[in-house]
Amino acid sequence: PRLEGGLRAPHPWVPLEDFTLRTPAGCCGWLRTAFLPRCEVRPGPEFLTRSYLFYANRLFKAYQFYYWDPSCRDPSYSLVIKGKLRLRQASWITRGATEADYHLHKVGIVFHSQKAMREVASWINQTSGEGCSGFLPPGRTWAPGALYELLSAKTERDCTAALGFAMHELSLVRVEKHYQPLLQPQQSGRRLVEELYLGDIHTEWVERLHYRPTGYQRPMQSAVHHVHPCPACGIIYRADEHHPPILPVRAQLPMQLSGSWVSTHCEVRPAVLFLTRYFIFHGNNHTWEGYYYHYSDPLCKQPTFTIYASGHYTQGIPSSKVRGGTELAFKVTQARVTPMDQVTVMMLNSSEPGSCGLTSSWSAGVEQDITPTNGCLALGIRLPHTEYELFKTEQDTKDRSLLYIGERPTDGSSPDRPDKRPTSYQAPLIQCAGASEEFSNYVSLKYLGSKDANGNEALKPLPVAFLLFIALLFLRWD
Repeated sequence: PRLEGGLRAPHPWVPLEDFTLRTPAGCCGWLRTAFLPRCEVRPGPEFLTRSYLFYANRLFKAYQFYYWDPSCRDPSYSLVIKGKLRLRQASWITRGATEADYHLHKVGIVFHSQKAMREVASWINQTSGEGCSGFLPPGRTWAPGALYELLSAKTERDCTAALGFAMHELSLVRVEKHYQPLLQPQQSGRRLVEELYLGDIHTEWVERLHYRPTGYQRPMQSAVHHVHPCPACGIIYRADEHHPPILPVRAQLPMQLSGSWVSTHCEVRPAVLFLTRYFIFHGNNHTWEGYYYHYSDPLCKQPTFTIYASGHYTQGIPSSKVRGGTELAFKVTQARVTPMDQVTVMMLNSSEPGSCGLTSSWSAGVEQDITPTNGCLALGIRLPHTEYELFKTEQDTKDRSLLYIGERPTDGSSPDRPDKRPTSYQAPLIQCAGASEEFSNYVSLKYLGSKDANGNEALKPLPVAFLLFIALLFLRWD
């Protein structure tokens, strides 16, 4: 369900003082140097950090550093990518985003061990075309610091496909600005934070090379205007293909699900889904509740419908694929839906009788139980339903607890079999005890007011946010 190459030669990369990436007027804003201040997990799994630089003449230089481990302390190889980016127009698919065209000039690779060189050379020699079959001769000795050309626009050579490499993420761009309160008690005022959202990576390896994103990855932050504190930021900013960043040691936390967890911002999913989430886990009896609030806009201000779901989950076991992750199975046994706009009301009222609650009885703001009809076909929900999940808990630099839940399949399907279990994560949720005032003006957790079809109090939004707005991740239960 949906519950939700010759790169050694000097090159005049000189950024201007005030600019690197500018989006069309009225769209998104400005960006200078950007980087991702954490170890990132991509489907596969792949572990990496990134540092992207954009210049006033539309050229860009991007570093991608790959690792053997989920803490990004044991580097495997680094890619240095050079090209040109042209911003086009506002996306008519993903509201709030800008579409862009990019052209790659060169891609080079530096290996950081003999093992990495042997493994990558084997991929390329086995899966690439005639022009790449002899990329590195068998038995070639690792040369520390040597840079090998994977792609060159001049020679029309491209040996990147074997690595599952593509830069389609640059085809969807969004820049956001917000302000962070100064941390020191004696300080007053706020600090500007700029974040760059780039297109999402397809969860299926074979689809990466031609997938055009409609959602986003975790945001990158401006090297000038970023969230503080950020111990990893300077390390990543100073790194290059010969000196990959080695991130600080982070303590491994035991999986402690009990409690309430909420979204930290409006989340965007592929296929144009905007939502926020709120979960309650009861560790004493392994039951859970989830609220998934959906919207029609990227700021999560125009609600469309809400789903409440509940059920139970299994005891977690360490993941055999993603180190640091925990595998669980979640059973969804009950669900309720609240349409929040007339479009959703009309869709639900025109659904097949007996397939989604009481026939032709839906109205805006009134919650209805869809458990008796085994879900709601109009929303792709089937009950009961089991999902095979991947979870991870961490602490951020402010010692707040974060919960990472497995990334949803890009194709909108459900991880309803063990072999479809996620190998990467969605944006984290924050434990309610750690949700500070900087998040409090998003939306409200509590809903009061009207009555549902059974005469019980239904959910109606309050005008002022007390916690975060809660949103049920749009799942499609097959």
